[in-house]
Amino acid sequence: MVMRPAAAPLLALAAAAALAASSSGGVAAPDPGIHRIEHVIVIMQEDRSFDTYFGTFPGADGIPAGACVPDPARRTCQRPYHNPMDVNGGGPHGARNAVADIDGGKMDGFVAQAESGRRGCTDPDNPACTNGAVPDVMGWHDAREIPNYWRYAQAFVLQDRMFEPNASWSLPEHLFQVSEWSAACTRHDDPSSCTNALQSPGRPPDAGGRRRNALGSRPAPIYAWTDLTYLLHKKGVSWAYYVVAGTEPDCENDEAVSCVARKQNAKTPGIWNPLPYFDTVKADAELGNVRSVGDFYAAAKSGTLPAVAWIAPSNAVSEHPPGALSAGQAYVTSLINAVMRSPQWNSTAIFLAWDDWGGFYDHVVPPRVDENGYGLRVPGLVISPYAKAGYVDHQVLTFDAYVKFIEDDFLGGARLDPKTDGRPDPRPDVRENAAALGDLTRDFDFAQRPRAPVVLPVRPTPGPASR
Repeated sequence: MVMRPAAAPLLALAAAAALAASSSGGVAAPDPGIHRIEHVIVIMQEDRSFDTYFGTFPGADGIPAGACVPDPARRTCQRPYHNPMDVNGGGPHGARNAVADIDGGKMDGFVAQAESGRRGCTDPDNPACTNGAVPDVMGWHDAREIPNYWRYAQAFVLQDRMFEPNASWSLPEHLFQVSEWSAACTRHDDPSSCTNALQSPGRPPDAGGRRRNALGSRPAPIYAWTDLTYLLHKKGVSWAYYVVAGTEPDCENDEAVSCVARKQNAKTPGIWNPLPYFDTVKADAELGNVRSVGDFYAAAKSGTLPAVAWIAPSNAVSEHPPGALSAGQAYVTSLINAVMRSPQWNSTAIFLAWDDWGGFYDHVVPPRVDENGYGLRVPGLVISPYAKAGYVDHQVLTFDAYVKFIEDDFLGGARLDPKTDGRPDPRPDVRENAAALGDLTRDFDFAQRPRAPVVLPVRPTPGPASR
């Protein structure tokens, strides 16, 4: 556990923060109340756009009246509609599909991409595929299908400007989660050998099912650039990356026509479990911090949660089409219930999001901050005893804001910055400092009394219709 200075009155801390801001060229210091949060938990699910889950949520920037997206196959357009199905098909969601869906800001390529997506793939989780006989990317859900997610949004904070940090597929996104970059490197322990690789970073040995296809196995990728765990380890901040055993929710090669579903657990590095390939994790003897999700439940129950935790799903509970919404919601609810029943609930913040849009319709044009993103809008929730109640956050956010929050809370505002982090790499920018990026502390009221848990059934009854 990180040792913090003795608690001081909030007014005194605020005055110190103001002084620090004035002496640092006007850069605002984080809200000093952030240190009430001693445990940050990032739960990452799969492949849902904001509009498909919360497009009809009151107060959110949801589906606009009169929206209609061209349907080339029928020579008409499709309007958004309520989809009551527990299993969805989605659409292609690689980098080229993102460009086509956005269509220069028109946000009108979703149906055409779904209709042109590959069908009959060996693995339906391939992001190049469409998983339904009829495109359903214009369908939306509400509390009738996902009552717990809507209940969390009503009780805590819903973010309606949360964007995927990278306009690409899942491996780069998971690399951004833990390191703020996606790169390809040529030499171990040499960050200067890495180059920007939004679409094709170093891939795990079995990418694309190479062994089964008798293509041989690639060598393990080289992730030599600096990741967040390096800074956490230097400051003595505990962390863990929890993995659900099963299969990965996505193919390891988004350009393949088909691929073999790859098994995963805490001991199998892959696209959903990239940290074991980072040089820093191996050099710091931190491989044991990649653990089974069963260890997460045990830590929550015993009050021994690490300061920072990431949780990666398996295919069955990921919500990645064609995975069932109900299975994913039940799994996520069980994670959140475990924290709410934990003796550490009063010092915890849970950040829940979906890693990319899955080909589903969304009407908001993503901001462009650099050559890597942002990607399309996804749902984001903040669940904490200090989270504002029933608050809709309209700030521009990405998962970069999670990294920034962790750095401000536990690392004194240190950044993954080649100029300061001790392991210079040629990343194009310091993502946490992007001018467009909002401040997650605005989702909290650190002066309020810790709010009571909202423990929900893992198999809830359907909620009311939103329209």
